[in-house]
Amino acid sequence: MKLAVVGLGRMGMGIARRLIAYGHEVLAYDIDPDTVKQAVAAGAAGADSLEAAIGKLDNTPRFVWLMLPAGEQVSATLQTLALLLSEGDIIIEGGNSHYRQSMERATMLSYKGIHMLDVGVSGGVQGEESGFNLTVGGEEEAFDVTTPIFEALAPAEGFRLVGSSGAGHFVKMAHDGIEYGMMQSIAEGFELMEAKEEFDLDLSALANLWCKGSTICSWLLDLAGKALEDDTNLDWVEPYVEDTGEGCWAAQEALDLEIPLPIITLSLQMRYRSRQKDSYAARLLAALHKQFMTHQKKGG
Repeated sequence: MKLAVVGLGRMGMGIARRLIAYGHEVLAYDIDPDTVKQAVAAGAAGADSLEAAIGKLDNTPRFVWLMLPAGEQVSATLQTLALLLSEGDIIIEGGNSHYRQSMERATMLSYKGIHMLDVGVSGGVQGEESGFNLTVGGEEEAFDVTTPIFEALAPAEGFRLVGSSGAGHFVKMAHDGIEYGMMQSIAEGFELMEAKEEFDLDLSALANLWCKGSTICSWLLDLAGKALEDDTNLDWVEPYVEDTGEGCWAAQEALDLEIPLPIITLSLQMRYRSRQKDSYAARLLAALHKQFMTHQKKGG
């Protein structure tokens, strides 16, 4: 198949290269011309503008995969595509957009007969080699037409139409909330073992051991083992944990639905805590503790 890939960051570039490796014809565009050159070196046809990329699509329907940061950049690009594309064309939005925005955007595009599939993409940069896990939201008709694209990108049985427009990004939001909780649990367990100095535990070896048949075996645990291989003190990394918004959205959704998500919500709060180099709350907590530990009653 022939399609344009718009947005060539780490994930977008991996998607473009995997599509090329599986025999698809990719037209690559990014606002950074250097990344376009990298895609061309990998076998893509380059374009110096969004209009040029769409102009080179001569198939019917035309396919455009967006891999852009969530927010205004996606909205602006979709507005431009609404003018460039025609009835029956299909946009695949693979960024981490909020599912309600995806629903609104799909409705907006439908007035011109353009289909939009919202796709939750999981697997990180390693997905280029092992395949990306894809959860798709949108119309079944558009999904069926684009199936060869998903087959190239995902491992066997690694993609699925999960519901109507917005469902793909909603499921990805839930997925990332689960990921937050799992990562926090792994980090806390290893902190406990690191603190037990009398056993001189090899934390990297333990992570690798637990990946061999234990009940907590996972890809995240495997990544923890690799991170600990060279330096168990982790001096090479700052204790600052970023997030892309999905954990916050999941916590807000739980409030709206009045359902408890204590682990996911707390793991999100711990990410916020990691960004505070000097926590005022922690200092006040210490001051309070000192006050009541040293307080003497009158006449005591």
